[in-house]
Amino acid sequence: MKVKKVVLAYSGGLDTSVILRWLIETYRCEVIAYCADLGQGEDLKAIRRKALRTGAGRVVIDDVKEEFVKDFLFPMLRANAVYEGSYLLGTSIARPLIAKGQIEVAKREKADAVAHGATGKGNDQVRFELTYYALKPDVKVIAPWRIWDLSSRAALVDYARRQGIPVPVTRARPYSIDRNLFHISYEGGVLEDPWKEPPEDMFLWTRPGERAPKRSEYIEIDFHRGDPVALNGRRLSPVRLLSALNGLGGRHGIGRVDLVENRYVGMKSRGVYETPGGTLLHVARRGLESITMDREVMRVRDSFIPKYAEMVYYGYWFSPERELLQKAIDASQANVSGRVRLKLYKGSAVVCGRKSENSLYDPQVASFDQGGGYRQADAEGFIRLNALRLRLLKKIKG
Repeated sequence: MKVKKVVLAYSGGLDTSVILRWLIETYRCEVIAYCADLGQGEDLKAIRRKALRTGAGRVVIDDVKEEFVKDFLFPMLRANAVYEGSYLLGTSIARPLIAKGQIEVAKREKADAVAHGATGKGNDQVRFELTYYALKPDVKVIAPWRIWDLSSRAALVDYARRQGIPVPVTRARPYSIDRNLFHISYEGGVLEDPWKEPPEDMFLWTRPGERAPKRSEYIEIDFHRGDPVALNGRRLSPVRLLSALNGLGGRHGIGRVDLVENRYVGMKSRGVYETPGGTLLHVARRGLESITMDREVMRVRDSFIPKYAEMVYYGYWFSPERELLQKAIDASQANVSGRVRLKLYKGSAVVCGRKSENSLYDPQVASFDQGGGYRQADAEGFIRLNALRLRLLKKIKG
């Protein structure tokens, strides 16, 4: 492949630092290092300096935090998307936004190729490249992990040392860490043994239950049409609200997940995640939906969750099927407005109050006392009609 200019998804970590130099040496091309600011809390000025020292012709730092929360996280959260029972998709949902930014820079700078640091065994290669092709069908894609002879991260560390590239990992702590405003993920090293417990000093965001506060804390979250808008009565921007919830959840040890998941490429992989604020939002929205969503609408929406979560996990964010489901999901959230009270305590978040002007809960109807327009005697006919097929089946079987 002949290329003159490449836009590389650059984080300043081990993989992308080595890739930057490798691209220059292999293709004799100019490399634009693209770094999306997703709230990862890193020194972006240092990342810029490192990219330039490593050989980048230009560095683009793109602040996409508000877009990330408002246009990617909130739509996904409205869908209550959970992959394989526990993963809230924090890494998965970030990849299409990063890839979108790369394509925008490639178009603007007339670059003929894009590159990423995803391995040939993982999901990220699919997520990046499906987005590239969806947004720029004729783009050239370079995936170094699939073509170079550096077969392990230990080899990358050795390469970086030979090239004088400082790296943030060592052989003793070879974790692959991905962080953004929504979550932190950990893979590799001792985590590749699913029997071993993650070392406590690995976690960056959440406290262990033993060190969480001994007293519970109550918080209130306001929602409008499925999106969070206020915390404890104070309206906040999407980024500030999520940041505040991350602090609250992390302090109480909420949002840790240790999962052996099924990758899209077919293998099983262990990932450890911290998603404190996202966990609080997920629990709170469910609580509010319980009083504001019609039963059958909720059942239809819930039937979408596995498929929607798969599409995010696999990388089909910019697909017609995801956009179709999103419209139905967003329609289901039309009445999901109100306030939820959560009790936070040692790793758990429990709904202990919910209210809404759109509430379908009628205490007079639900009360065990007679009244409210509901005649208990009517239940007899309801039960007999629903039992009819069961009675007929029993007669046939004898």
